[in-house]
Amino acid sequence: MEPSLRIVPAQPTKSASVSDTANSLGLHDTLQYGPLSLSAQVKSEGGLKDRLNNWEETQDNVRLTLQRNIYGMHAPMRLLMERKIVTTVRFHLPVMPQSNLHLDILMGRDELIDTADIFLGADGAPIDLHREMEKRTRM
Repeated sequence: MEPSLRIVPAQPTKSASVSDTANSLGLHDTLQYGPLSLSAQVKSEGGLKDRLNNWEETQDNVRLTLQRNIYGMHAPMRLLMERKIVTTVRFHLPVMPQSNLHLDILMGRDELIDTADIFLGADGAPIDLHREMEKRTRM
């Protein structure tokens, strides 16, 4: 992770086409620009897909960089350490569906409503924790 204040993810590196690297004869200049990559020319995806894939990572990088600039190096290091601890240790009851609320709070996603929040417990029936634990432990 490189400290950056970039709000929007960076554009992917563009590869040169034949028209960009043509010499005086109209051919690709291999000595100056390197070997020609046909797969890069055929690939016609826009930059929006790459930006959407890297959006959360870029926003997290901005938050950590701002914390580093305001509070010092210890603030982002502590936050990253806490995230690592929360991801390695699971805090949940065996009966309840798995969710990592601790990580959501540390990532700042605790106030967001996602589709998984709505459709994860679609059955809607109340859970009797004592009965479920007795069933699992065969009491």
